[in-house]
Amino acid sequence: MSTSITASMLYDLVQCPQRVAMDLFEDPAHRDPENPFVQLLWEKGHAFERETIEGLRIPFTDLHAHSGVERQRLTLEAMRRGDPLIYGGRIAADDLLGDPDLLRKQGAGYVAGDIKSGAGEEGATENADGKPKKHYAVQLALYTDILERMGLSGVRTPFVWDVHGTEVVYDLDTLQGVRTPTALWDIYTSCLEEARRIAARLVEPLPALAGICKLCHWRTACTKRLEELDDPTLIPELGRSRRDALAAHLATVKELARANMTKFVKGNKSVIPGIGPDMLSKFCARAKLQITPGATPYLKGPANLPDMEIELFFDIETDPMRDICYLHGFVERRGGDTGAERYVAFFAETPTLEEEERVFAAAWAYIRSSRPCAIYYYSPYERTNWRNLRKRYPHVATEEETEALFAADTTMDLYTDVVRPKTEWPTRDYSIKTLASHLGFKWRDSNPSGAASIEWYHRWVESGEPEIRQRILDYNEDDCVATRVLLDGIRKLPAV
Repeated sequence: MSTSITASMLYDLVQCPQRVAMDLFEDPAHRDPENPFVQLLWEKGHAFERETIEGLRIPFTDLHAHSGVERQRLTLEAMRRGDPLIYGGRIAADDLLGDPDLLRKQGAGYVAGDIKSGAGEEGATENADGKPKKHYAVQLALYTDILERMGLSGVRTPFVWDVHGTEVVYDLDTLQGVRTPTALWDIYTSCLEEARRIAARLVEPLPALAGICKLCHWRTACTKRLEELDDPTLIPELGRSRRDALAAHLATVKELARANMTKFVKGNKSVIPGIGPDMLSKFCARAKLQITPGATPYLKGPANLPDMEIELFFDIETDPMRDICYLHGFVERRGGDTGAERYVAFFAETPTLEEEERVFAAAWAYIRSSRPCAIYYYSPYERTNWRNLRKRYPHVATEEETEALFAADTTMDLYTDVVRPKTEWPTRDYSIKTLASHLGFKWRDSNPSGAASIEWYHRWVESGEPEIRQRILDYNEDDCVATRVLLDGIRKLPAV
């Protein structure tokens, strides 16, 4: 019996082909427990879907409570009757199986839609439109393909109803741009063929270490396999596509570490597509650190760190499902005295715009009262979110004030300004958790992560339990302290 290709399978494939293969063929006993944050996403997604449906002011056919075969039969009957809107239907053709949230009558046929608890597009700004999300697009395209095979398709313009109440149309045949002269339909057909090959065991994808692994239920099993393979994606920033480009020349971390650069570099170019001499040299250096017992990090150039009496180590917590920044945390150190440092936090007591504005204003006032000072944070996340908050609450701070804060020589993104360009580490990634842990720092919580903090915040909003609130604050404080630990560690690194 052949395996049906589903929308969820294609969604996963866009992000990791290995997950598709493991979901199909790996022993379920090797799965990790589902991450609480992933469970929260499912719960909130289902809740948002039901809330959206219950708020509809137009008639619709509700089939979501029926089981598989019965639901498929009822869906077909409803479409043959010409029901204007069908919720929770099931459609199938050949080896394709789809469960679109919505099927809407359009012309002589139907167009499919999904209800998403996130934004319908990615990369949207105040001055620019967003782009379709590929993992949404392949799902919608599969539904459209099934409808076409059934002879019940309206047009190739399925849609998403997103968290903002917006209907986002996905035109599957339109080219994505001058630099990407490919239609979403072409991306779908390529993914469909890859999924079929994986399902038929004609190809066996390789695992690859990436940021999305942290929430995956195959993380432990995949990491073990990567270690057995000595896979190059264990090197920071060397992802799946670069690993595949390297494969014919340097297939393991050890081979990279021992590589003779003259064999792979000709003039100012390398023989490896997409990987220039400088990048190849960087990956070789990182590989050497990984295979050297007791290797220590080092500076590649001067870090140019500010020297100020007052130092603020800054970290925020946000909830993307509620689109709110609920915590601004600072660890304040004066005169380099770590023993006397203090934690200052501004916490949104309710997930409302009024509270978000209050804590944003309070954090701004705290920074103003602390000047002159040096401010350290890790990654562009804080800067991006403060820019967005400034736009949402323009009377709290002006654009000029916000830009001046982050452009100042005394405000530093340690990840972007120092760690990536100026240092090398014998670690598999450059997250603050990894680097501070390498320097000996330990978080108080057994499961420290930004995703976990979001899940805790949701539970706190629902329960009001003070222990959960304190857990969030302790985690945020530890992140701030970790940033300070990293700064002090960088200051002690030898230059090579």
